[in-house]
Amino acid sequence: MGRLQDKVALITGATGGIGLATAKLFAAEGAKLVLLDLDQSALDQAVADIGTDNALGIATNVVDAEAMAASVAAGVARFGTLDAAFLNAGIEGAVARIVDYSLEDFDKVMAVNVRGVFVGLKYVIPEMKKAGRGSIILTSSLAGLRGMGKISAYVASKHAVVGLMKAAALECASFNVRVNTINPAPIATRMIDSLEQGFGGGDATQMKDRIEQGIPMRRYGQPEEVAELALFLASDNAGFITGNSYPIDGGMLAA
Repeated sequence: MGRLQDKVALITGATGGIGLATAKLFAAEGAKLVLLDLDQSALDQAVADIGTDNALGIATNVVDAEAMAASVAAGVARFGTLDAAFLNAGIEGAVARIVDYSLEDFDKVMAVNVRGVFVGLKYVIPEMKKAGRGSIILTSSLAGLRGMGKISAYVASKHAVVGLMKAAALECASFNVRVNTINPAPIATRMIDSLEQGFGGGDATQMKDRIEQGIPMRRYGQPEEVAELALFLASDNAGFITGNSYPIDGGMLAA
């Protein structure tokens, strides 16, 4: 029997690298899936790739509270309950010093990365409270635990995600709903490709080498490795774990 057998899991940012890897792993472990992202065609392809009838893909902007409420309700109507939520959707924003960072870009990053997580919490918590159990996993970042220059909006937003996690963990503990963050260092996804371009001034290959040299394990993490951590936190094996942040960083915080 899988570690999530017959449990229902909601995943935002479900067609991206980490989201899709997690959806595939959760499905392999027996979960029924509610997959949310912006593009319905990409969601349909994700469901086809996963190859299960127990998956529902709903195009949803996580910033839109009404849309998020409707998507959570649709998932519960389809599968009957909600046992886990991986609030993973996020964007990296521009690479620029604070004095050059546009207010529009700052507001967009904060909206997706902070408001999007808050809205997700607002609507998944009541469903888990009804069931008297649940696990909520938020994707923060290593940038949510330490400072990094030229991505101030991203750093601020991912620190805010950690703060939301701590508040939610305390609010939810009495009804057996756990809340934790995953804090990845560079993972081999579209996002790190974009950051390589931004930091490298067009020379992404050289920037990739520089970033990897700053990781004690000298490589990027893989989406599947993050998915394994999400699976553990979503499962009953993590039943006494809440209110914590879990770096997955190849040793970066130890350096």
